[in-house]
Amino acid sequence: MPKIQVMDHPLIQHKINYIRKEDVGSKEFREIVGEIAALMCYEATRDLKLKDVKIKTPICEMTGKELSGKKLAVVPILRAGLGMVDGILKMIPAAKVGHIGLYRDPKTFEPKEYYCKLPADCDEREVFVVDPMLATGGSSSAAIQMLKDRGVKAIRFLCIIAAPEGVARMQQDHPDVDLYIGALDDHLNEHKYIVPGLGDAGDRIFGTK
Repeated sequence: MPKIQVMDHPLIQHKINYIRKEDVGSKEFREIVGEIAALMCYEATRDLKLKDVKIKTPICEMTGKELSGKKLAVVPILRAGLGMVDGILKMIPAAKVGHIGLYRDPKTFEPKEYYCKLPADCDEREVFVVDPMLATGGSSSAAIQMLKDRGVKAIRFLCIIAAPEGVARMQQDHPDVDLYIGALDDHLNEHKYIVPGLGDAGDRIFGTK
């Protein structure tokens, strides 16, 4: 089964609670989503591998640590996932960025691909798929399958708020993908919105309705 980590860091909890408020405007909402993403990235990269390297400080030579193993990539699910990218890149500036676009078929309600652009060496990277909301899990599961179909093997999924239904779908479809969740909410309502949630993350990030 995948590792499921619900973040318990006080700063993450505080910032998520703040952006839930309906009177928070788009500019502030967007900025705080980026801050939450950076904090979550810090937690989600805790187990990255390190290697010893010799360096010289102004005082002496020493053996220090630097990242080893796979290089990293960030892949947001359009469009709301874009709000998390800059926060992660502040923590990992060398990461490459891909994009996955999905829409929901009006008849079948299943997610359909309309855009996928990935780094050429994405199959050699550890990929962080990001989307603020994990509701039904349909789009997230489809996006991860698109990556797997293109040869990507090391995938982590980061979301700010998740519903139990979405977590269960991800566990069922992708038991090899670790989940990093800012807050695990109660349930989905009849319109498939997360309760208590924060509304439509894409609309709140970009100021649309």
